[in-house]
Amino acid sequence: MEAPAAAAPARRGVTVKDVPAAEFIHVYAAHLKRQNKLRVPKWAEYVKTGCLKELSPLDPDWYYIRAASMARKLYLRGKIGVGSFQRIYGGRKNNGACPSHFVESSGKVARQILHDLEKLNVVTRDGEMRRLSQEGQRDLDGIAGQRRYTIPILFFPTCGHFTLERAHLEIHPRGVRNRGLR
Repeated sequence: MEAPAAAAPARRGVTVKDVPAAEFIHVYAAHLKRQNKLRVPKWAEYVKTGCLKELSPLDPDWYYIRAASMARKLYLRGKIGVGSFQRIYGGRKNNGACPSHFVESSGKVARQILHDLEKLNVVTRDGEMRRLSQEGQRDLDGIAGQRRYTIPILFFPTCGHFTLERAHLEIHPRGVRNRGLR
């Protein structure tokens, strides 16, 4: 008798953990923007993301990027509350001639994004904490498995500005060169 053929290894699905963070966040932010269900509040144009910042974000799509980043953090960590998000997105405040200190980011921004993600059924409330819903986990894993990560952003190094459009970028010894939109 012949030995049975070795079974092919079971193919494992691609999850959010398998994809580079920056690429996934920008693809998911583009997905949220394209879906047009996440409403950006009117105050988002003027608000600073924390008292440690001097200016409001320059990127007009910063709200989508922060929402995608928060959804990814919920996927990786499990249950997280608003205070944890404040510490995650906090940073060092420049106090001029005085020593710098750590300052938490804005709670209103984190709370508003979590409310918006709850409306999309990506996040569910679990007491005081929030966690990713099964539908949200399915959406995030589906986007991670699509594998269309050709660098879904346009980066203008001169002004430090991101936009959520596809670009064909070429890595060059002197920096990244834009070869046009795809």
